Amino acid sequence: MRFIVVDGLDGSGKDTHAKFVKERYLSKGETVIIRSHPSEDSVFGRMTKESLLKRGKINHIKAAVFYFLDVINSLIRYYGKAENVIFVRYLGGVLYLPLPLAKILYRLFSAILPTSNYMFFLDAEPEVCLERIEIRDEREMFENLEDFRKVREKAKYLLKNWHIVRTDRPIHETRAEIERILDKIDGLR
Repeated sequence: MRFIVVDGLDGSGKDTHAKFVKERYLSKGETVIIRSHPSEDSVFGRMTKESLLKRGKINHIKAAVFYFLDVINSLIRYYGKAENVIFVRYLGGVLYLPLPLAKILYRLFSAILPTSNYMFFLDAEPEVCLERIEIRDEREMFENLEDFRKVREKAKYLLKNWHIVRTDRPIHETRAEIERILDKIDGLR
């Protein structure tokens, strides 16, 4: 089983590229499940989203706790249930916490939760991400330039073993890079 993670800032192209990866493996006749967090079919996912649309420290804490529970729920329900399980947003959720806490929780979670060679952080300039999400009706608490910059810096610091892929370029270039990485990990190159 491949456990594939696609993470990154909002507006970096996570869902778009996860669907691309899904199509790659479906075209090979393999089964694929995608779980995007916060999920809409889980009470924890809905509570995460509700908290993210509000402001304040209590909602920040609630969003973090519900997000973690949403991810755990998805792991319990879907991990190992297909040849390919793709999680959109996973351990990157800790990047929205203060750095000392993010470091501790990232190390803890990556030690006890499943990880793999198929972990991607989609990296784009914060300004590009903000521009891409302009069409949304509502903004989540972290969807602003300052938070995007902080999260991006934490990602560069913490996600050392991930594949960092730039997405603020033409989409065909990003897809080609992801394809090359997947080919290499799959042993096709």
